[in-house]
Formats: sequence, C-alpha cells, structure tokens
Amino acid sequence: MSINRIKTLVAGATGYVGLDLVYLLSKHPNVKIKYLCAKKNIGKNINSFDKRIKKKLPKISNIRNAKLSEINLIFLALPNGEAQKMINKIYKKYPNIKFIDLSADFRIQNPIKYKKWYNINHKANKLIKNSLYSISEFVKLKIKSYRIIANPGCYPTSIQLPLVPLLKEKLIKNNNIIIDSKSGYSGAGKNFKNKFSHKNLFSSTFSYAVLGHRHMAEIDQEFFKHLKINLNYTFNPHVIPSFRGILSSIYVEPEKGVTINKIRFKLKKYYKSMPFVKILTKDKGISTGNVIHTNNCEISICNTRKKNKFVIFSAIDNLIKGASGQAVQNMNLIYNFKETVGLK
Repeated sequence: MSINRIKTLVAGATGYVGLDLVYLLSKHPNVKIKYLCAKKNIGKNINSFDKRIKKKLPKISNIRNAKLSEINLIFLALPNGEAQKMINKIYKKYPNIKFIDLSADFRIQNPIKYKKWYNINHKANKLIKNSLYSISEFVKLKIKSYRIIANPGCYPTSIQLPLVPLLKEKLIKNNNIIIDSKSGYSGAGKNFKNKFSHKNLFSSTFSYAVLGHRHMAEIDQEFFKHLKINLNYTFNPHVIPSFRGILSSIYVEPEKGVTINKIRFKLKKYYKSMPFVKILTKDKGISTGNVIHTNNCEISICNTRKKNKFVIFSAIDNLIKGASGQAVQNMNLIYNFKETVGLK
C-alpha cells in the first residue's frame, strides 16, 4: 500500500515521547499531521513545548473533537491502560484506521500476564490477536497485515536486537545470560520525580525493579516466540543522571568453538541491509553519545578476562529507537515508504 501523504493523529502529543514523535513526523514528507491531542493545554501551540518544531501544526485539541473519518493512522503515546480503551471504541467503526501504540497495552499477548505485570484488566482482549509486536527489523514481511502495531519497550529493543540473531543461530548459550541496562530518566515520563524518590536524582545512578521489571514480560514472550524455549537470564535496570539514552551490557557464553569473530560476522551479516543497526569493530568501547537523537542501535562485542565469556554492548536512544523513531520506522514499513524517511 502506498499513499502520498498519510493523515495522522497523535494522542499524547505533549509527553516526552509524544514531542519527539511530533518532531519527527513534522519533517516527514509523506505525513500530514491532522490532529495533536492531549487532555491538558487545549488550544496551545505544540512548539511552546518543543522549540525544535518549526512547522506550523494544528493546535492541541481533545481527541473527542477529531474527525476520525479523515484519519489513516493514529499514534498513541499514552499511559498504560489508555490506548486499549480508545482502540476498543473505534476499531470496528473506522476500519481504515491503523494504530501504532507506544504503550505496553498490546505488547503482551496473554491478558492474564498483562494483568499480572501491569495490574490492569485489559479492556480490548479480543483485539490482542489483531496486533503485532513490532521490532522493525524482525517484522518487515508481516507488518502490513496488521492494523494494531505494538511498539516495543526501550529496554527490550536494546536487548533483543543483539541477542535474537545469535540465539537463533545457536552461537551463544541460552542460560546464565546477565543483562545490565542503564537508562536516562526520560524513560519514566514527565512524572519521573513521582516514580523515583531517590535523593540527588540528577547526580546519581540507582538500580530499581530488582525483583522484576515490567519489560521482562515482553522479553520472556518474544524470546519464547523466537526460540521456543524459556530463556534463562538475569536483568536489572538502572537510571543514570542523563536525560536520554540506554546502554545495555549483556554477558554471554559462546557455544563450543564459537569465536568472537564469528559472533561479530553473523551479526554483521544479519543486519547488512538494515540501516539502523550498526555493528562496531570488536573490543570497541561504546557510549550512548553516538546514538542520542538518532534511530540507530550500536552494538559492540568484546572479550572479557574469562576465555568463555563475552560482553555485548548495545546502545540506543530510549525516546527514538526505543519509542518514537521505531514508531516512525514501523509506519514507513506499513506504507511502503523508504525505511529511513524522516529518520535520517
């Protein structure tokens, strides 16, 4: 399917993710932003929240006033629990609308597990089967068949991009994987001060969700989908005194006879035609600095002091490749636009 300019609505336009999304869409040559919706700040200009947005866009409005019959695609950058209610109301009434949900509402295929991890009774159980969990690099042949796209979480994106190809090729052992991820505080949204009560928030690093982060639900689900086994791993997230960016350090053991060169070669080959995943030279240090404000994921494989242990570093911008940028990338795939349009 190809349309010259798709008409879009952004719900949750004034959050951190929403603003980055609006900024990216405002530069996209195949997009016409028809509505920018939020519950507050009705009537205000979006560039009063983000000075990067230079284009004249619709003022912030309530979605109840939107003419949905005009819309091709709705982006939902809303708190968990809200997108499912909205989609449930309009999915059948407007069969031409597609949805890209940036919350967790359609990431988890099992509503019982969703309730367990998010403490919300799912309001659109029957629509879950019509949704696709979409890390862009893994779903290129499937995505056009779905109306509801579940944009993945930021931590799971940084973890799955390096690990899925290696585990599918049986190059690394599927047990005793240790994942240590560090994220900027923007990952918690604009109310991050209410979520994190730690002292010296802006000048310290702290761990949280030690017994289980919500994103583990989709990590478990997706690795079982790819491998048909339950992956044995330990995951712990940290918040660092930085606004954006994620760096995941993933400690793995190679299968017998597998060298670091072979691991790097396989990743390089797997992502050869994929523009946003960059495989660095082996043993190269890595930082979030190179990927901030981009849709790129940089991956580096390094030796450690132990002969049978490698560490894989994976860096993304949590608000771009971990959210808004991947949403635009998914949109490009849906509508047969060049994958990099609006993201380079």
